[in-house]
Amino acid sequence: MAKKAEEPDLPDGIDINELDRSVLQDLRVLSKDNANRVAQHMVMAIEVLEDDPQLALRHARAAKNRAGRVGVVRETNGVVAYHAGEWKEALSELRAARRMSGGPGLLAVMADAERGLGRPEKALELGRTPEARQLNPEDRIELGIVLAGARHDLGQHESALATLSRFEPTQTPGTVSQLRLAYANAEALLSVGRKDEAKEWFQSVAEADAEGMTDAEERVRELS
Repeated sequence: MAKKAEEPDLPDGIDINELDRSVLQDLRVLSKDNANRVAQHMVMAIEVLEDDPQLALRHARAAKNRAGRVGVVRETNGVVAYHAGEWKEALSELRAARRMSGGPGLLAVMADAERGLGRPEKALELGRTPEARQLNPEDRIELGIVLAGARHDLGQHESALATLSRFEPTQTPGTVSQLRLAYANAEALLSVGRKDEAKEWFQSVAEADAEGMTDAEERVRELS
């Protein structure tokens, strides 16, 4: 009861149908009332995450406290904890979610949390696990970006560039992951002193980034 008393308030009018249908299906193992409350906290965690990560984490924890045996709830708590900078909690929750749900889990997020804890070697170890080979192409790229970041953390900039090259970065990215890969490649080129090539890659990212998800345009200006 004490944990429930600490739950953040839920505003009126929350539409739980904003959650994916598969998530709502997973919550059906709970009582109807509890499933509804868990879903509401999950919706709120997602809605406020960008503006107030700590409040989002309170909602995610409230959902976890009510539905700790549901994998997608643990995964949500882990992702929100990651965005709030709570690296240990993120790892713990994402590991629990993977045990419950099977599959490779969110390896890229887990690896980046290891980096957040100052353990780039642990991040690299995750990249060598059998689960890494089970990832779909987009998730594999995301993990590759994190692994390159771990190489940068260790001062191994040439290795970071080599890591990214294995994922075949392109100057005409067609997906968000490919866009992020191209940006990471530009950063890696810059880190090894290949300024002109880095500028070229940043320019290609800027041209492909119609929604302004990166600061590639600014990077081009800095290098001009």
